[in-house]
Amino acid sequence: MKLDPFYLIVDSAAWIERLVPLGVKLVQLRIKTMDEAGLRAEIRKAKALCAQHRCQLIVNDHWRLAIEEGCDFVHLGQEDLQTADRSRIRVAGVRLGLSTHDHIELETAMAAEPDYIALGPIYPTILKKMKWAPQGVERINEWKRRVAPVPLVAIGGLNPDRLDGAFAAGADSAAVVTDITLNADPQARTREWIKKTDRWR
Repeated sequence: MKLDPFYLIVDSAAWIERLVPLGVKLVQLRIKTMDEAGLRAEIRKAKALCAQHRCQLIVNDHWRLAIEEGCDFVHLGQEDLQTADRSRIRVAGVRLGLSTHDHIELETAMAAEPDYIALGPIYPTILKKMKWAPQGVERINEWKRRVAPVPLVAIGGLNPDRLDGAFAAGADSAAVVTDITLNADPQARTREWIKKTDRWR
């Protein structure tokens, strides 16, 4: 499986409506706190928007709702992986991406036979407090050797100026949140990411 090198992560269908039409081909909907009815509506709207623009939607955490709404890709963190029904996810034909931050988590993730592995944070990140120090691009190279041929996603503190190093170290895709969503001009920054990652597409 080949992932688009530009992996956008947003917390609402409104962001998808705003940015995916610019040419985004891989987006994760990551909503942490919302009631089920709200989540279902967001997933449904995001799915329709992504289908319209031929963009791959990945639903974070909410694998049951993703299956019920006919989505075909979910992303789980390590805690969610422990409680998820992986056989049900597979029977539904849903692909699976997993987060990793250290060697133990990598072993756990690889045992689940994921469709991609994410490593982070590569650089310091303001998105959330993490107990892990920044991994650095050197860790990307190590992870790539251990997970290949499974695609590797780099995440955490990335911006267009840091992409060359991440991809040279072995990343197949670079995930971004705040570099776009907190930018003064998110649309322009999205276009910059698309252009910058074009050579790896």
